Amino acid sequence: MIPVSREGYKFRSDICLPCYQTDRDGRLRVAGFMDLAQEIAYWAAEELGFGYTSLHLHHTAWVLSRMHIRFENPVRWRDNVALYTWHKGADGLFYLRDFDLQDHSGNHLVRCTSSWVVMNEETRRLVRPEDLQDRLSTEGPVDDAITEPAPKVVFPRDGVAEPAGEHTVSYSDIDIVGHTNNVRYLVWAMDHIPADDAMRPVRDVWINFNKETTLGDRVEIFRIFRESSWYVEGRVDGKSCFVVKLDF
Repeated sequence: MIPVSREGYKFRSDICLPCYQTDRDGRLRVAGFMDLAQEIAYWAAEELGFGYTSLHLHHTAWVLSRMHIRFENPVRWRDNVALYTWHKGADGLFYLRDFDLQDHSGNHLVRCTSSWVVMNEETRRLVRPEDLQDRLSTEGPVDDAITEPAPKVVFPRDGVAEPAGEHTVSYSDIDIVGHTNNVRYLVWAMDHIPADDAMRPVRDVWINFNKETTLGDRVEIFRIFRESSWYVEGRVDGKSCFVVKLDF
């Protein structure tokens, strides 16, 4: 685990950025940030009494649905940084959680907002919020890393999508919930845009997880460029399983 401490309603982890979370130029990878965010989110939820352990007793689990990540300042290998997270309560079907990566002077490096749902591990269906009120807190602070919740991302249909490749879901993609870990989708997206663009500093990333994938699924990956953004979509049997929008 990463060391986590509590500061009021926020949870904090102090991190010396490891080499395996960085790219060729020593910058924090987008997927590297998602790895860190996922881990602290799990531990924070555990501390609040609605983490993996509590939900698993009822055959349910957290599933990430949407995310918006904004990179404001460079983060590099061996930088000493502090990652904060806090639960923001419910918004319809979603439960909101924000993240804020800062340097030790308090400067914002990466801000993020995320939207989560709860899935029944046996039926693989979403659990309605009204059926979870005895297990989950629906109230949260008003502090925002990013004010607006992560939006729905739609792959552009006004043009011909370029087939970028395919990926068969394999051992290294699967997580403890039994499906592809959310970070892997962003890895696939970054690997299927032109390398010269992938190496550039990313400004904003939006990702929607539309349908889970499991071991052996063959994911067809498409891309299209619009204005300053790359859109990447993964499809299984013609149905969207994820969409990513990348702004540089």
